[in-house]
Amino acid sequence: MTSAVRALQLELKKLHNEPVEGFQVRLVNDDNIFEWEVAIFGPPGTLYEGGYFKALMKFPQDYPYSPPTVKFLCKMWHPNVYENGEVCISILHPPVDDPQSGELPSERWNPTQNVRTILLSIISLLNEPNTSSPANVDASIAFRKWRDSKGKNKEYETIIRKQVRATKAEAEKDGVVVPTTLQEYCVTSKPKSQECGADPDFYDDDYMENDEEEDGEEEEENNCDDGEGDSGHGDS
Repeated sequence: MTSAVRALQLELKKLHNEPVEGFQVRLVNDDNIFEWEVAIFGPPGTLYEGGYFKALMKFPQDYPYSPPTVKFLCKMWHPNVYENGEVCISILHPPVDDPQSGELPSERWNPTQNVRTILLSIISLLNEPNTSSPANVDASIAFRKWRDSKGKNKEYETIIRKQVRATKAEAEKDGVVVPTTLQEYCVTSKPKSQECGADPDFYDDDYMENDEEEDGEEEEENNCDDGEGDSGHGDS
């Protein structure tokens, strides 16, 4: 068993035993630990309330030293999401020194991050996008107009609410009841049991040391800036 497989198995087990509000995860195929299907629930009290947004997470073979990618499978018109659904956010960028991106290495990926921190960052990103370095310029402009007009400019709100309504059919097909109140949104962790054997520190010293011997730390530049978008750092 490779260190990446072990890390992902432990993370998946922990998320099932101790679920976190706002999302659910499962394997796309039980035989492939490197691809996860994620269901993100729109936070109550936001434009995304009631939304059911499915995404695909793909993990590299040297995880957790390199970040996964996250791509929405549904239509997602958002300042920090490309037209193909790929999420552009600092936490998913390797910690290389790239002054042109406007990001600090500390804002980028590091091996202490995990699926939980990624998805909570994306949920926060939904309602608080980074408009200074957008992946979708049109969505960024519309968001700023909506925000600066205190909601009087309805273009952005109209598009987002339409997206939310479009996800309801998928939720019904999957048999998922989407939480729409804070009480429903917040979850209670399952009681810990010795049988589950979930290690709360799944990046233990032995695991990290073994992985460093096998793979070493790798750094590769993977910026969202392809000439049209930007890195989506900070708030993104």
